[in-house]
Amino acid sequence: MIKRHFFIVGAAVLLGLMVLAAVLRITLGGGDEKGGMGGPGGRGGGRGQQVATVTVQPREFSDTIQVLGVARGRRSVNVTSQTTELITRVLFADGQRVSAGQALVELQAREEDAGVIEARARVAQAQREYERYAALAERGVAPRVTAESAETALATARASLAAAEARQGDRVIRAPFAGVMGLTTVTPGTLINPGAVIATLDDTGVVRVDFPVPERYLGQLRSGTPLTASTDAYPGDRFEGRIALIDTRVNEQTRAATARAEFPNPGGRLRPGMLVRVAVQRGERTAVAAPEAAVQYEGQRAFVYRLAPGENGFTAQRVEIETGAVENGFVEILSGVEAGERLVGTGLNRIQPNAPVSIAGEGGQARKQAR
Repeated sequence: MIKRHFFIVGAAVLLGLMVLAAVLRITLGGGDEKGGMGGPGGRGGGRGQQVATVTVQPREFSDTIQVLGVARGRRSVNVTSQTTELITRVLFADGQRVSAGQALVELQAREEDAGVIEARARVAQAQREYERYAALAERGVAPRVTAESAETALATARASLAAAEARQGDRVIRAPFAGVMGLTTVTPGTLINPGAVIATLDDTGVVRVDFPVPERYLGQLRSGTPLTASTDAYPGDRFEGRIALIDTRVNEQTRAATARAEFPNPGGRLRPGMLVRVAVQRGERTAVAAPEAAVQYEGQRAFVYRLAPGENGFTAQRVEIETGAVENGFVEILSGVEAGERLVGTGLNRIQPNAPVSIAGEGGQARKQAR
């Protein structure tokens, strides 16, 4: 029993010593933390946010107008029928190059064929009657008016024959111009309706691209201006062309006019419907620039943080700038800062205007230079 009480008393004393040691550790540790915060290297040192910097420098910019357009054939058409009729013959193959006027499809024309036969018979009958009455009139046997009536009947019969042949010709669909046929799904026996597409026909020897030109560039572009085009289908390839025509009107909503470019396409690489990036080169120029990461945008306005000497280092001055072209990750600066000035390069959303900052990698030497 005595041993048990002795053990309890010993445990209580040991627990008390542990609690006392913990209290002393906390008290001494809190003093160290306070001392650390107040030291020259702590938060109260006044060094501010650490930032990376960039220098505003002159840079070459290519003065280029870049827009998107859609490729079209010089001439393109959907081959259709004017009537509802069965197809009796398909006279072309998919992808075949055809000449102007070449027969492409024949439609069933039994009634039209019969009409032509009948009209030819009427012409032959009218021709015989005219020749007979003309001969009789020459001998004075028949009056001249009878010969004239026969001549009129002959002309009428010939006109009827021409109309019948035209109706028969409508049953043969021909190529309106030379080009390349597209894919088709029609076969002999297909019933075609008016307006239904039989096939496509494109003249792709020259490809046209219509694209918008902003109003401010209209004074610099004209017919014959050279340009280049690129497509996703042929990465790295450039197609040379020229501006063929600029529309006479400017769109009131977009403030742009439509320009039409023409590109020679001897190999048929450019195809109608392709998305084309058109670039009009207007020379090169030199302008001061900064990386895109150093520019902050708010609506239509742009800002940078310029480093200025402060009491204990540098401060970040927020400066509004006027920007120009953006090319290869750099922004052209038209006004606001000058070449040689240093800007905050990254993390602009963490910087407050006129707040103290420190430059990464320069340490105390930067503060001495700032003084």
